[in-house]
Amino acid sequence: MTDNARPREDATVHERAAGTPAPNGEAPAADPVEALVREAAEYKDKLLRTLAEMENLRRRTEREAADARTYGIASFARDILAVADNMERALQALDVELRETADAGVKALLDGVELTERELLKVLDKHGVKKFEPAGERFDPNLHQAMYEVPDTTVPPGHVVKVIQAGFMIGERMLRPALVAVSKSAPKAQTAGQSNN
Repeated sequence: MTDNARPREDATVHERAAGTPAPNGEAPAADPVEALVREAAEYKDKLLRTLAEMENLRRRTEREAADARTYGIASFARDILAVADNMERALQALDVELRETADAGVKALLDGVELTERELLKVLDKHGVKKFEPAGERFDPNLHQAMYEVPDTTVPPGHVVKVIQAGFMIGERMLRPALVAVSKSAPKAQTAGQSNN
C-alpha cells in the first residue's frame, strides 16, 4: 500500500464519522463512534468468515490427502488382482489326489506358488486391499455380482451358494465385486387348475 492511499482511507473513515454520506448510499451516522463500531463489526464478521473458510479448506485438504494415500493404489491393485487370480487358478488346476501322488519337484513347485500367493495377499492386505469370500452371506448387489441362480433348498433364497471369484475391498470402497452363484427358491408346484388351462 502506498503512502498516498493511506491518508485518503483515513479521510474516508473521518468523513463517514463526521456525517458525510458513505459511497454506498448509506445515510450518515449520527454518532461517529457508532459508525466506527458498526464498521469494526463488519470487519470482525469478514474475519470470522475467512477463518471458517480456511478451517474448512484445511479439513477438506486433509481428507483429500488421506483418500489419496488410501485409494491412490486402486488402479495398480486392480491390475495385481489378475496375478493373484492366475495363481489361485494354477493351484486349483491340480486336485488333492494329483498333489499327493506328484513327485518331489512338482510338490516343491506347488509349495512355491502357494507361498507366493500368500505373500501377495499379505502385501495387498498391508496396503489396505482386503479379500472377501461371501459364501453363505445374503446377496448384496453393492458387494457381489450374481453370475447365475441355483435352486437350493438348504440355503435361504437370495444367499450366496458358491463364490466363483473372490471380491476385494480397498479401504471402505469396492475394488472388485465377488462373482457369486445365488440361491433361488425351488419352483412352486402348479395347481391342478392351472395345469388344465
